[in-house]
Parts: sequence; C-alpha cells; structure tokens
Amino acid sequence: MQKTNICLINDSFPPAIDGVSNAVLNYAEIISGLSAKATVVTPYYPDADDSGYPFEVIRYPSVDTTRLVGYRAGIPFNPAIMNRLENSEFDLIHSHCPITSTMLARALRDRIDVPVVLTYHTKFDIDIANAIRSKTLQEGATRLLAENISACDEVWTVSNGAGENLRKIGYEGKYSVMPNGVDFPRGRLDEDRVAELTSGPDLPGGVPVFLFVGRMMWYKGIRIILDAMGMLKASGKDFRMVFIGSGADREEIMAYSAGLGLDGKVLFQEAVHDREQIRAWYCRADLFLFPSTFDTNGLVVREAAACALASILVKGSCAAEDVTDGISGFLIEENAQSLAARIMDLLTAPETMRVVGEGAQHDIYISWEESVKHAYERYGIILDDYRAGRYPKHNRMTDEFFHAVAKSLDAVIQTEKTAQKMRVIMTEERKKAMASATAGVNELGANIAGNVKKANDFAADLYHITDRFK
Repeated sequence: MQKTNICLINDSFPPAIDGVSNAVLNYAEIISGLSAKATVVTPYYPDADDSGYPFEVIRYPSVDTTRLVGYRAGIPFNPAIMNRLENSEFDLIHSHCPITSTMLARALRDRIDVPVVLTYHTKFDIDIANAIRSKTLQEGATRLLAENISACDEVWTVSNGAGENLRKIGYEGKYSVMPNGVDFPRGRLDEDRVAELTSGPDLPGGVPVFLFVGRMMWYKGIRIILDAMGMLKASGKDFRMVFIGSGADREEIMAYSAGLGLDGKVLFQEAVHDREQIRAWYCRADLFLFPSTFDTNGLVVREAAACALASILVKGSCAAEDVTDGISGFLIEENAQSLAARIMDLLTAPETMRVVGEGAQHDIYISWEESVKHAYERYGIILDDYRAGRYPKHNRMTDEFFHAVAKSLDAVIQTEKTAQKMRVIMTEERKKAMASATAGVNELGANIAGNVKKANDFAADLYHITDRFK
C-alpha cells in the first residue's frame, strides 16, 4: 500500500490514561513507523505535553467534566480546528469513540470526502445508563448512538462480545473483529528490577499477591473482588490485594474496603503511567483478578499474559474470549463466592497458577505491532473500496445535520478568511499611513533641527561681534 495519511480521533489521550487512549497512542506510534503519517485529534488538556511524540497531536477546545465522567468533554465543531484538519490532506479518518469523536469525524468527512472507520471499544449502553436515569432518554440516546455508528463506512470491534453489544444497541450493519494488542514484550522482568519497582507497599515474602489494574469504577467487578477478599480473610488466609488505578468511584471503593475490615490486606495505589512499573506489578503478582463483564476486550488481561500472569475472569465475559479454563486462565461465575472458592483452591496449587500463566502467555498474547499492521493493511482495502464507490452513500437523516454543520463551518471559515484579508489590508494601510506620518515627522524634525542650527550659528556670530566691542 502506498504511504497514507491517517487521522486518529478519540475523546481521551495522555495525560488521560485508559485502555482506549493507550490504543490510540500505539496506533499513532506504529503507523508513524510504517513510513506513513498519523495525526491524533483529541480534546485539549491544560497539562498536556505533546512535544515528545513522533507524530502530530491536534487538540480542540474542551470543557472540564472530569468530576462527572472522569474526562474532559470535547467541543468538536470549532471553525479554526476544522479548517486546520481540512488542510491536513488526510486519506482516512479512524475514530475510536462513537459519540463526540465520530461526530467530528463525520463533519470532517463531509468536507474532505474520505472514509471513516470506527473501532467500538466500550459498552456505551452501560455508560448511557449510568449517566441518564430516564428510560425514555436512555432509549433516545441509544438510538442516536446506533445511528452515529451506522453512518461510518466501516465498523470494527475489539471482540465478538463487543459486536454482540453493538447488536443490542440497535446496530444492524456489518462489523469486523480487530483485537487490540499489548505494548509489553512477551516475557518477565528481572526479579531485582521487579523488587525495585514495586517497593513501598507492605508485601511480605511468601504471602500471595493479587492484582487489579484499571479504572476504579464499581462496574469493573470491584465489589466482587472486595467481598471475596473479605471471605478469604474470614477463612484465615493471609494475602495482599493491590488495586492500581484512579476513577470516580475510588473513594467509595476504599471506604467499602475499610468497612469490610480489609485495611492492611487490601492496598490502593494511584494510577501508574510508567509502563515498566506496571509491567513490574504484573510480574510481582500471583494472580490477576478481573471479574468485569463491562469491558469489551480486557486489554489488561493480555498485558498480564505477556508477563505469564494468569487471570481469573467471569465465564462468558468479553475479557474471557479465547481463554480456556485451566489452560490459559481461570473462569468463574459472576459472584464473590465463586471467586473466593477458586482462589482458595489455587492457593493450595501454586504450580498450577504458574503453568496456566505460561499458557496465557502462549495462547492469548498479541503485540501492538501485529495488531496495528493488520489494521493498516485493512486501511488499504478500505481506501480502494471507498474510491471505487463500494460503500453506501451517506444519506441518513442525521447526515443532513452534518451536511449543515459542514456548510455552517465553511461559512464561518470563509467569513474569517475574508476578515483576515481585511485585517491584512487594514494593517498594510495603517503601515503606509504610519510610514507617511513618520516621514512627515522626520522631515519636520529635520527642518526644526536645521533652523535650530541656523539660530545657534547666528547666536555664535552675534557673540563674536559683540565680543569685539568690549
């Protein structure tokens, strides 16, 4: 495929850290290494530093909604940003969020006529249900979500379960499974390095360590983990459960843990941005606990697998796809009793945990290089099909809105260009006027200086004349 210019749009990007922002970061870095060009388009963050990336990051205006949803909300229809994107000569737009990012992608497509690909990473119907209490409004928001997704030229999901969720929200089109990868190499860190990077918390030697990495939200199955830890403690088992992450429910989760009397056994660490340190924690733990039915891919499960750490997952969840019980992971029912029972069984068989961890490393690990190269190859097919007219025309009801948005933005941009030309003309006229005035002032000053000199010369002559008569 010839060199392409890819626009990657997402609602989150570092310094905001989550699985999707990590995916976009890896897409951009790897595409840039394929002799292609990648540009990330994402909302503005006040403490963002984009100077070290091997690709361009364009940030558009945003408002601070972190207390409400944990992220800043982008304001996508900005004339200056749209004008900048329009002039960037993109070949393809890849959105990683089906709401704001895809709205921006559709408006941009209307202006530059290139295909839009959407990757569906998250179960947005759950997000909608958490954000909106009214059933009627939930249904309306879900219909608009499905309409937004349907307007894309090609839709990818990160798992089969994510595809089933698309059907649940009303999407009826085609989709392809394009799994995410892991940015860790296959293998473990040196034990001394692991000890160095995980020092600080109370982790006695010989005491089993369980790990959770991710957003601290109840819907991640965290209540199941804490209740199971309470059962382990009641049975007299010694252990350490380490949670790493931040999120809107973190304070509630910590209070719930304290209420179960788990202080000292359950440890909470802030979100870790250093990837080697995260890798060290995977190498330090004995089991990774991830009883989430919310996640569509469970990228952290594959990160754990890279380090030969076995995960305990809910049977039938998206995170458990491709995992074979007792071979590449451990599967449970979605409740604390099932989790506690499985852990207690495994504590008597540490060798089983090690062997299954190695099975996970062999069976479910996939690198980002492999994942993105596969996606990049697919870009070429999409471009050929789009240019050949093989995708349906964008004539949905909501497309009219984006046509109108594009026209409105074009009018604003043209107005701004005209205003800019007028400013240039006025500036030039001001420069000419100032130059003329300055020349006049200089000429006047020169005349005055000449006259002053003449007066001084006359005064000197007069002085000499009067001096003779003294």
